[in-house]
Amino acid sequence: MEKMKNMKIIDKVALIYIKDGKILSTRSEGKDKYYLPGGKREGDETDLETLAREVKEELSVDVVEETAEFYGVFQAQAHGKEEGLLVKMTCYRAEFVGELKADSEIAQVVWLTCRDMESVSPVDKLIFQDLRGRGLLE
Repeated sequence: MEKMKNMKIIDKVALIYIKDGKILSTRSEGKDKYYLPGGKREGDETDLETLAREVKEELSVDVVEETAEFYGVFQAQAHGKEEGLLVKMTCYRAEFVGELKADSEIAQVVWLTCRDMESVSPVDKLIFQDLRGRGLLE
């Protein structure tokens, strides 16, 4: 229990968007791993406010908030950060409108399957495994 007190957590919200058994993912400039679209909460934003803002910034599309469904919360070591710094990823499935286009710090937009699991961050690996277990991801 003592160890848990010293752990720091990065609070993120992410979009799970699956089409034809593949999941929408992104790679930021200068990064070597893919991440689900989304990002860190600012101030007292709600989950959906964070999701909508981050997805708009990264992919130039608008999340249709009425379609958003809570999927789950996943936690793992933050990729490329000091040991003990965790990412808590609150995930939602939702529809969006607009044309997907890499924006802001995003270098690449891709569609991944479980075969790409070694190319994603530790927390995304947990999400991919959960999706595969539910038969949602190839």
